[in-house]
Amino acid sequence: MSSIRLVAETREIPPVGDLLAHTSAARPLAWLRRGEGIVAAGDGMAAVVRVPAGSGCLRSAVIADAWREITAVADIDDEVGLAGTGLVGFGALAFDEDSSFDSVLLVPQTVIGLRDGRSWITRIRQASDADFAPTPEPAALGPHWAGRVGPGAQTPQGYQDAVRRALDEIAEGAYSKVVLARDLTGTVPGDADLRRLVRALATGYPDTWTFAVDGLVGASPETLVTAHERVVTARVLAGTAGRGADPSEDHAASAALAASGKDLDEHRYAVQSVLTALAPHTSALEADAAPFVLELPNLFHLATDVAGRLTDGASSLDLVGAMHPTAAVAGAPTDAAIAAIRRIEPFDRGRYAGPVGWIDAAGDGEWAIALRCAQFGDAPREASGARRVTAYAGAGIVAGSEPESELLETRVKFRPLVDALA
Repeated sequence: MSSIRLVAETREIPPVGDLLAHTSAARPLAWLRRGEGIVAAGDGMAAVVRVPAGSGCLRSAVIADAWREITAVADIDDEVGLAGTGLVGFGALAFDEDSSFDSVLLVPQTVIGLRDGRSWITRIRQASDADFAPTPEPAALGPHWAGRVGPGAQTPQGYQDAVRRALDEIAEGAYSKVVLARDLTGTVPGDADLRRLVRALATGYPDTWTFAVDGLVGASPETLVTAHERVVTARVLAGTAGRGADPSEDHAASAALAASGKDLDEHRYAVQSVLTALAPHTSALEADAAPFVLELPNLFHLATDVAGRLTDGASSLDLVGAMHPTAAVAGAPTDAAIAAIRRIEPFDRGRYAGPVGWIDAAGDGEWAIALRCAQFGDAPREASGARRVTAYAGAGIVAGSEPESELLETRVKFRPLVDALA
């Protein structure tokens, strides 16, 4: 990777009204929250770090090391100095080291951003190139389209059977918690403008991290880790309840979740796994004394915020490697839970429940867990063809879990994607 020498130049531009108009329709590259964020303009790449399965070591560590090598020799001229300016890479990592999906870090030729009411453009090129690539013009979103998804490798009945198997293993003492997922598979039109899906998720769920990276599109409520000027933060979500049909039912559902022993146990495992992973890299590490109930448009989560100060030279990608997978998406103990997922789930999760986000030259960045998401296959050569899509949702299984309730939880979690695809 040391042969990759990049030049990056960031300049302020007039505020951009619609970031999504600048990114690719077929291969959008975006990171958005509350109307702000960064997108790749067009689909040209200055550099790509792609690590396949079987690399023989932790793939996040390979990417983190490659990024350090790239940034160490990069020439960066950043006149703006906000989070997301300068040299940045967008990443999507596989959940499991055994996954057949690649882990990837993409460095676009052009990045356009908006934060705190200020916009900028970052142009990136190889040092050997004579000049930066032309900046693509923004383009209006394409026509509306609809996709179809149905049961995938794990059927609803199969999922309930999987939960029963996990409960038996929990009762035998094999592990205390495991997160089991199921999939929906289908197609979208070959010429579908995926920016429309990104916009629907960003509009419907503005407080989530809405992302599109290498065909992975979703809206995650769960911050894996952020790092900015030596301050590290995380938000842990575990324990879920569906929203009610009216304010009275909402209040009852929220109160029941806050008092649920099963959900509080599940949440405790998740918080402890994050604290254990961050402790070696931080000081003044603090977590909420008790979880609060996070309200989303379609459900409630138990949530705990964690914050600390970085005490070593770890980048946000290093922290991602230390933290992933958390108990919130794998289980506890981690190794036993991962082994159970490999045995019980009849599909490869790919990047579902893996880290997704961005990193800058200082190692700062924002990373979420890829939830409420779908992985799209390559666009077909003919626009009249179909493009494959697989969506995922999961639920944490602990002693006291009920198969029917866990299946219902996955249905609620599928709603953002299924509604947006429709």
